[in-house]
Amino acid sequence: MKIGAVEILPVRDGTGREVATDVLSRPGVSGDEAWSCHADQVDGDGVLHLPLGGFLVRTGDRTVLVDVGVGGIDNGKYSGGGFLDSLRGYGVAPDDVTDVVFTHLHFDHVGWATRQGEVVFDNATYRVHADDWAHFVTSADAEPGAVRKLTPLESRLETFTDDVSLAPGLSTRHTPGHTPGSTVYVVSDGDERALLLGDVVHSVVELAERDWEAVFDVDPVAASAVRNALADEVADTSDLVVGAHFPDLRFGRVVTTGGHRAFRSV
Repeated sequence: MKIGAVEILPVRDGTGREVATDVLSRPGVSGDEAWSCHADQVDGDGVLHLPLGGFLVRTGDRTVLVDVGVGGIDNGKYSGGGFLDSLRGYGVAPDDVTDVVFTHLHFDHVGWATRQGEVVFDNATYRVHADDWAHFVTSADAEPGAVRKLTPLESRLETFTDDVSLAPGLSTRHTPGHTPGSTVYVVSDGDERALLLGDVVHSVVELAERDWEAVFDVDPVAASAVRNALADEVADTSDLVVGAHFPDLRFGRVVTTGGHRAFRSV
């Protein structure tokens, strides 16, 4: 995808698999009934397939990664391992990466940040919203797995609180709900714009269904408000959107028909 002079490329790592009715539903409605209108988004066993990886953003002299996949794990539900090979397919070696930015710090977004305690992208500056760093790493209730994975980054990590510009045409928007520091990355050039949504939206179904909730969201009420505000903002505009787990990591647009939103890939 090109946004003016800025290039965005999907970097595939692997796939996650979740029973759709277990993870996304409409409150007060049985999962099977809720998903009956979205059977095209699941396989024959009702499993939602979630691509894992991130996005490579080339802007000016910067080579930026937005999220870095799940890493080399295979636990039966989530499997990765292809991220670095995907990067090499674009002619990018780990040492070529200048910046790594995180939409949030869940395990399937930070997998290649470090390996066995060693930083993978040795020449990069790492960035994340301060609220996520506190939630996952430095608070009294920090997650032990995240602490082990992310503490080696601390000396090269920059946190932010206000919305900031990180590189030419790449800026942040704080979107708390999924996690406290959940961040959407906005890529823009002139009147062209694309939003990298992270896990503000897990499935394209959530762009159509205003009241669905995801079990992964720390604050479901806040997450729903942010998700719907963003979807309404971009609806029926030329803005492109992509979630961290959208099918094939493809961009699309939000359109409305008869007052109902839908996602259309491009």
